[in-house]
Amino acid sequence: MTNSLIFFDIPSDDPDAAGKFYAEVFGWEDDPRLGGAYHRMVPGGFFANKDGSESEIGHLHMGIGKVSNMRPHPDPEGIEPRTMSSGGRGPRIWILIDDNDTPERILATAEKLGATVLWRNHYWAEFNGLNHCFVDPWGNHIMLWGKAGNPPKVPEDYTRE
Repeated sequence: MTNSLIFFDIPSDDPDAAGKFYAEVFGWEDDPRLGGAYHRMVPGGFFANKDGSESEIGHLHMGIGKVSNMRPHPDPEGIEPRTMSSGGRGPRIWILIDDNDTPERILATAEKLGATVLWRNHYWAEFNGLNHCFVDPWGNHIMLWGKAGNPPKVPEDYTRE
């Protein structure tokens, strides 16, 4: 496969706090590679094969970069902008909910740690998924995704699209 997605970074004005937030919300390892400037979030494990066994493909990792100086960059001062985005549309990060976790626990933990829940309990028929969304304390939209099954099992209280 060409041009494979291997990694993505999200901005934060406090990577240490963001690393702790994601470790508690999702149970990921917080690897403070450049503590205070850059953290790597390591979900761990491998993507599953169709039979449920682990493949040889490791899960993608996420970086958290200090918005005032996103690295790497040839200039030690980095490049503008050096502030958090506000009021505009940013990327949405999609997280598949583990079978051993629940959206209720994830949303409650995120909210307790300063996130804002945008919606709960929505079914998107186009991709047959149950979804929920929150904005982390740094303005990043985090989409939680659950498989609805075949045939889909959509709870009565879910909105539908």
